[in-house]
Amino acid sequence: MTTAAASNDLPPASVSFWQAFRFWLKLGFISFGGPAGQISIMHQELVERRRWISERRFLHALNYCMVLPGPEAQQLAIYIGWLLHRSWGGIVAGTLFVLPSLFILILLSWLYIAFGEVPLVAGLFYGIKPAVTAIVVQAAHRIGSRALKNSTLWAIAAASFVAIFALNVPFPLIVLAAALAGYLGGRLRPELFRIGGGHGSSAKSFGPAFIDDHTPSPAHARFSWGGLLRIVLVGGLLWSLPMALLTWLYGWDHTLTQMGWFFTKAALLTFGGAYAVLPYVYQGAVGHYGWLSGTQMIDGLALGETTPGPLIMVVAFVGFVGGYVKALFGPDSLFLAGAVAASLVTWFTFLPSFLFILAGGPLVESTHNDLKFTAPLTAITAAVVGVILNLALFFGYHVLWPRGLGGHFDVVSALIALAAAVALFRYKRNVIHVIAACAVVGLIASLLFPGLLAAH
Repeated sequence: MTTAAASNDLPPASVSFWQAFRFWLKLGFISFGGPAGQISIMHQELVERRRWISERRFLHALNYCMVLPGPEAQQLAIYIGWLLHRSWGGIVAGTLFVLPSLFILILLSWLYIAFGEVPLVAGLFYGIKPAVTAIVVQAAHRIGSRALKNSTLWAIAAASFVAIFALNVPFPLIVLAAALAGYLGGRLRPELFRIGGGHGSSAKSFGPAFIDDHTPSPAHARFSWGGLLRIVLVGGLLWSLPMALLTWLYGWDHTLTQMGWFFTKAALLTFGGAYAVLPYVYQGAVGHYGWLSGTQMIDGLALGETTPGPLIMVVAFVGFVGGYVKALFGPDSLFLAGAVAASLVTWFTFLPSFLFILAGGPLVESTHNDLKFTAPLTAITAAVVGVILNLALFFGYHVLWPRGLGGHFDVVSALIALAAAVALFRYKRNVIHVIAACAVVGLIASLLFPGLLAAH
C-alpha cells in the first residue's frame, strides 16, 4: 500500500484553530457564486479534500441551516467552525465569511456614489441594470421550478404575487400567511406539502474524517439549559446595547437607529435566500425611508452579485448610500457616515445567524436526524416565488421605461436584458460573466449613443 493510499484510510490527526482561521479567511475572499457555489466550495475543501467533517455530518448541519432565516452558507460555516473550535471558532468562521465583502462593498459603494455620474461608470451600469433584471427572473424560475410541484403551491405563489403587486401587502405578513397556510395544509393535506429537499441524506464517503459519522459530539456541543441561557443572554445584550446606545445618542427616529431596527427585522425574514428579502428591503429602504432610489437598489444588487460573500451583503450598500446621502455626520464626513451605516446594518443583519447556530447547534447535535419543518417552509418558499416575480417586474419597469410608462421604451436595454436571459437560461453562463459582458456592452452603447444615458 502506498503512503498516499494509507493516509486516505486515516482521519486527520487534528485541526488547529489557526489552520481553520486561514481557511475561513481564504473562503471570505473566494466565496463567489451565491449559496450554491459557497456550499460547494466548503464541501470540496472540508469534506472531500481536507476531511475535517464527514459527508453525513456536513449535510446534517446544512439541513438545519436550510430551515433558518438568513444566509445558509454563512450559517453552515459558523456551524462547522463552532463544531471544530467552540464558540470562538464559529464566530471567526462567520465573521471572516462576510468581512472581506463588507470592506469591498464599502469601497465600491463609495466609488459608485462619488463617481456614478461619470460617463464611464454610468455607461457600465447602463449595461448592468438589464442584466440584473434577467438574473432576478432566473432566480424566480430556479426557485419556482424546485418549489411549485402542484396546483396548491402555484396558488400560494400567485396569491403572494397579487398581495405584494396589487395590494402592497408588507412582506412579513405574506411570510406569516404562507407559514400559516403551510401549517394547516400540512395537517389537513400533508401529501401536497411533502416536497423533497435538495440536501437530503447521503451515504457517500470520502474517507475517514476528523468529525466522522459516528464521532461523538464534543463536550461544548452537548445541549445544556445553562449553555442555552448563556447564549440567549449574551445575544440579547449584543443586540440591545447598540440599539439602546443609538436611541440614547440620536433618538428613535434617527436614520442609524431606524436602520438597526429595520435590518433586524429583515434578518428574521430571509427564508428562501437573499432574493426573498430584497422586496422587503426595497419596500422599506426605498419606499418608506427613502435611503436610496429604486435605480440605486438595482445597481447595489449588481455590486452584491459581483463581490464575494452572501448576496444579502447588498444591505451594506443600502446602508452606505443611506448614510452618505443623508450626510449623517455633516457634509465633511460623508464617507465616514456611509461606512458607519454599512457596518451597522451588517451587524444587525448577521447577528441573528450567529445566535441561531450557537444556541441551536447543541440541539441539532443531540439528534443526528434530519429536521423536518417542511409544510410551513414549503409554503413560504412558494410565496417567495411570487414575491421575487414582483421584484423582477419592478426592476424591468425601471430599466425598460426609465421615465415611467408615459416615457419612451428603452430598446437597447431590452436587447441587453434578452441577451442576458439567453446566456443564463440557455447557455447556463456564470452570473459574474454575464454582468461583466453586459457592462462592456452598456459602455459601448453609451459611447456610440450618448443620448441613452441622458434618458436615464
